This record gives sequence, C-alpha cells and structure tokens, in this order.
Amino acid sequence: RVVDRSLLILDIFALRAQTAQAKLQVELAQCEYLLPRLTRMWTHLSRQRGGTATRGGAGEKELETDRRLIKNKVTVLRKKLKAMERQAETQRQQRGQLPRVTLVGYTNAGKSTLMRRLAKANVYAKDELFATITSTVRKAVVQDTPYLLTDTVGFIRKLPHTLVECFKSTLEEVRQADVLLHVVDGANPEFEDHIHVVNETLLEIKAADIPTLLVFNKLDQHPAELPPLEVLQTRYECPVVGISAEQGTYLVELKERLLQLIQVKRQESSPIAGH
Repeated sequence: RVVDRSLLILDIFALRAQTAQAKLQVELAQCEYLLPRLTRMWTHLSRQRGGTATRGGAGEKELETDRRLIKNKVTVLRKKLKAMERQAETQRQQRGQLPRVTLVGYTNAGKSTLMRRLAKANVYAKDELFATITSTVRKAVVQDTPYLLTDTVGFIRKLPHTLVECFKSTLEEVRQADVLLHVVDGANPEFEDHIHVVNETLLEIKAADIPTLLVFNKLDQHPAELPPLEVLQTRYECPVVGISAEQGTYLVELKERLLQLIQVKRQESSPIAGH
C-alpha cells in the first residue's frame, strides 16, 4: 500500500489510540482526510456509463453514495466528541485550584518518561512516535507543593490540519496550563527545528504566552553538540535545564525551577497581587 505522509501519521495515531475519545478523534480525522480525496479514488470507474447512456455512470453513483455516508459519519462523530468535550471541561473545573503543569514537546522527546519520574505515575512510555496521543493527568508534589501534571500528544512538523482540529479538546489541556514543561530531545541533532515546530504549534493554539521551562532531555546519550545552557537560555528567552529522565539525573534543578515558576504564577493569580 502506498500512502502519503499525512495518511501514515493518521495510521500511527489509529494504532496508538486507546481511549474512546482518542479513537473518535482519529476516526474523525481519517474521515475528513478522506472526503476531499474520494474523487481520485473512484477514477477507475469514472468512464463507466449506465445502461441508458446518461451522464451519471456507476463510478459517479458510488462516489456520491460514499461521500454522503462519510458526511453523515462526520456529523455523528462531531456530536459524540462535543459531548466528551463538555465532560472533559467539567472534569477540569472539578480539579480545584491546584497549579496546572503541562508537558509539551516534539514527539519522542521523553515527556511520558519524565512524567513517570515527576508524578511517580505508571503511564505508558516507550521509544516510539506518538506513544501518547491523549492527555494523562496525575497529581504530583514538589517540595510540599502539590500540582497537577499533564502529559499531552507529541507535536510533529507539518502535523495534518485535520488532526490539529480534531485534537483541539486534548490540546485544551495545554491552553489551561499555568506552566509548560517544554521537553526537548537533547541528543537529536535537529533539536532546534523541533523547538521551532513546538513553538509554532503553541502559537497556533494560543498557548505561546504561558510561562515555560525548557527541558533538554536525554543528556545521558551523546548530546547533539548542545551549546551551554546559559547560551540556550539567552537564545530562547526562558529558563533552561538539562536532565536525563530515563536515568533520573539532574532532576533537582528542574524541580527547583518548576517550583519558582509555580510560585510566581500563584503570586500573579493572588487577589492580593492586584492591590
């Protein structure tokens, strides 16, 4: 089977989808990807004509039938997802006033592994593309300060627009965050391009102004000629730390920096701060 890049990404998402919401989101993205491409799929029947020599041939009838079925399916899927989004919003409101910290980053940067370290959570983490495609929320504590830690879908260059649209409810966890932990694969020679892709995606979903800690992960592996962290901090205009989530090393500084950002956010949100 020959597929293009977008369809390959959709296929990977379909394999990774575990929750009911993720499966619906991927199915909707697949339908919306397929709909404008139906005409090309039916070109092998386009010259077949009906027995009465009229304009509409067998291929045209099949095309219209398929188009109608997919449109109906899209409508049903959207309704189901709307109901799930309302439920997710209710759950977010019920979480209380705990600070919200969200992991973001390019796919396979090590976000889920870092979540296991910070929240001591048994979440799925593996060296593969899109290991996580749905939000996972766990309670964590840093120096007696509790907070909610969320793992999200990994970003990728030129993510199909249908996926961005369908996963907006999942990405809402990013927009609702008080602090972002932007995890970067420090051993990947294309780390700068990955940072740019993530920042562009954050801008697209209106989450670019959230306080961010840039976390260079996988420093136990051969680093990709990383400049000193002070240089990176100046370059990206945000706090920077280097860690190995797999080995659990250099996490102390990460937690200290994270606590500082949480405390600053709390002070800004405090009613007293406005006086």
